[in-house]
Amino acid sequence: MMLLPHPASPLAAALLALAVALSGLTLGADARAEKADRSQPLSFAADAARVEDNQRLNILTGNVELTKGTMVLRSDRVEVRQNADGTQTATATGGAGGRAFFRQKREALDEFIEGEAEKVVYEGRTDTVHFTGRAIMRRLRGNTVADQVTGQAVVYDNKTSVFQVLGSPTSGEAGKGRVRGVISPRPAEAEGGR
Repeated sequence: MMLLPHPASPLAAALLALAVALSGLTLGADARAEKADRSQPLSFAADAARVEDNQRLNILTGNVELTKGTMVLRSDRVEVRQNADGTQTATATGGAGGRAFFRQKREALDEFIEGEAEKVVYEGRTDTVHFTGRAIMRRLRGNTVADQVTGQAVVYDNKTSVFQVLGSPTSGEAGKGRVRGVISPRPAEAEGGR
């Protein structure tokens, strides 16, 4: 997984080079989100829904659970906008502890990417997920957390399995604004593997 420090960090260049090198070792070509999810219909359950057809906007409130293939998005409020190209953009806010939750299976692996933040935006056009505000993102192997990163914001690209983690600007407190993470060793690939 790729960790990128806050651009203002004096160690940014060295850590960026290390992160790029590590990302090549930890993520293979088959580690993307389920390809089939992109063509699946978006289904939802909520306490209430408001459809603004002229605006191509659906506003879902109260215990919202949205699914699209293996992708799951849960929160108190989700706004789903239908884009002109047929894709959807879902913006989730609220939820347990004021946080929205996202989870999606990775292509051809028994792994999931999941995360939570004060705001989660799934952008169907670019197949990216943006976690903003006390963001946490995890990679799970089966049900076991393999990797985890935290920061003010995390942007995950489902197509390339690359993500950026950004801290908040420092305010003088020790450790404030830094990103944090744990990267577990990956299992050895089979002989003749990828």
